[in-house]
Amino acid sequence: MNLYIKNMVCDRCKMVVTDIFKQINISPISVGLGEVVIQEDLSEEQEDALSVRLQQVGFELLSDKRIQTVEKVKTTIIELVNEHPDILRKYNPSVYISEKVGREYKYLTTIFSAIEGNTIEQFLICQKIEKVKELLIKDELSLSQISDVLQYSSVQHLSMQFKKIVGFTTTHFKELQKQKYVLKE
Repeated sequence: MNLYIKNMVCDRCKMVVTDIFKQINISPISVGLGEVVIQEDLSEEQEDALSVRLQQVGFELLSDKRIQTVEKVKTTIIELVNEHPDILRKYNPSVYISEKVGREYKYLTTIFSAIEGNTIEQFLICQKIEKVKELLIKDELSLSQISDVLQYSSVQHLSMQFKKIVGFTTTHFKELQKQKYVLKE
């Protein structure tokens, strides 16, 4: 049985969810971003306990199929940007998302927009910008290298998109991060 959980975005989320399942005596077969596979169906009591414990830590057990599909799209994009940015070089993101989720892209865009209030493309751009911010903070790659890793057509395109979404330039962002670091010491 597959269970779908909202707001799982990282490996730490998977660990927390795994612990919650173990606390209510359910051993998951696998735990991925937004999806947990278990051997048997949940009893009503187990489902209620699971739902309460997940909500206590900011997650939500999903039962609506459309919302489950939207969460699959979101987790696919998060994994794509954070774990497999090289795939952006090989595939059109819409084709990759459609194949990974197992639904036609037109259907996915329609329900995604209806439920989230923005487009899949906007969500993808925001995830890429979050990754840019993370890489800028790490300060291990140049802006040109970051642009290449995340498949931007140019540094200028990345910079313009960054400023539009974040509100200031990548240089200003890095300066602010350095100031935060200095203030902490």
